[in-house]
Amino acid sequence: MNKQTNLSEHMTLAELTKTKQHIANVPNEAQVENLKRVCRWLERLRKRWNDKYGDGDDPIIINSGFRSAAVNKAVGGVPTSNHLTGCAVDIRCIGMEQALRYAAILLDISDQSREDFDELLIEQKRSVVWIHFAVRPQDNRRKTNFKR
Repeated sequence: MNKQTNLSEHMTLAELTKTKQHIANVPNEAQVENLKRVCRWLERLRKRWNDKYGDGDDPIIINSGFRSAAVNKAVGGVPTSNHLTGCAVDIRCIGMEQALRYAAILLDISDQSREDFDELLIEQKRSVVWIHFAVRPQDNRRKTNFKR
């Protein structure tokens, strides 16, 4: 599969597999299908954000998506991370307010569609804020939390 392959209208495989580590980070077919599932949520988030708060075409920027076992270990990820299966992304936020708005939109999408997510975590290290968001094919736990 080509890195420029679109996983959804606005998201490419390259965006969801990028890493600063100099280690192979190539998902298998099942992991790509999981990334596509997450991208369907990201597309809905993007549309609702732009309809209400954005400039009409603001992108959703991913800091981290799929991680191979080697990449996950190198970045200090937990051994059970949803990133390993392609079920999770870390969404860049411009401050806490945007993170809270993104989280509210994702919760609304879940409630309105009656689809569950696995994790919706607002995370912060110093002044950097992001949302860890995960959707599994099944057994989603609807886990929410704020982590510093």
